[in-house]
Amino acid sequence: MPRIVSFLPAATEIAYALGAGADLVGRSHECDYPPEVKSLPVVSKPALPLEGLSQQEIDRAVAARLASGEGLYQVDEKLLDELHPDLVFTQDLCQVCAPSGNELSRALRDMASPPEVLWLTPRNIAEIEQNILAIGGATGHEETARRLVESNRERIDAVRNAVPDRTRRVVFLEWTEPLFCGGHWVPEMVAAAGGEDPLGQPGGDSRRMTWDDVASAEPELLIVAPCGYGLADAITVAKRLPQVTDAEVVAVDANAYFARPGPRVAEGVELLGHIFHPDRIEWHFETRPWEQIK
Repeated sequence: MPRIVSFLPAATEIAYALGAGADLVGRSHECDYPPEVKSLPVVSKPALPLEGLSQQEIDRAVAARLASGEGLYQVDEKLLDELHPDLVFTQDLCQVCAPSGNELSRALRDMASPPEVLWLTPRNIAEIEQNILAIGGATGHEETARRLVESNRERIDAVRNAVPDRTRRVVFLEWTEPLFCGGHWVPEMVAAAGGEDPLGQPGGDSRRMTWDDVASAEPELLIVAPCGYGLADAITVAKRLPQVTDAEVVAVDANAYFARPGPRVAEGVELLGHIFHPDRIEWHFETRPWEQIK
């Protein structure tokens, strides 16, 4: 079986979901699910000290770093070489989300035996499915990958079919200081769950917007899901939002269900379905990854 280093949390989750977790020999600093992955050596770290910074401070620091032409991550090239991976998982969709082309290319350039690189850059649910199948093929778990894709499709269809006649008007906030709308696969998840987000960017990059844009959308519900944030931090952010609409405000665990295009995408649709239409969609899990703020 291949020796795998994953620079991408979603790919790490997929590998474990398919039964290939034992093949991982290294991970990024952000790969934290399932919990057992935390015992693996860490091959990357952020180039900027962001802990304790506000969203606005993070946005400014990231923008300045990218404007200078420098990457946001540092790869431990010595450790990576010592781990002798046959296969590396990474992405080239978002420079903020995980090490992308530039950082990894530099790290691989001088390796004695460069590994195969599987680039995962999904923009919608169909491409998330393709990523699952690709990892299944690369790790020898093709049939398990196919079953996972089919199961996720059935779960998403079950939510969609439970609310064909009802739609909640929603604005999904992927960041709040400054404001960013939901992009890529998120608007598709919202729609499958019986929501309509007039500001979302299906299949495209999330974009900046203003509170005037939010007010003009006349949402019934604001979903606060800052990229990279768990539930506790999302709650903190949500409590600071200005009162520009009469919409309900719900904070969610973005890291688990929306920021990472992995095997829990169906669970994320079920979560939104329950938030939007609790009388139609039950939440069957012990965890409660949301909190109503208003």
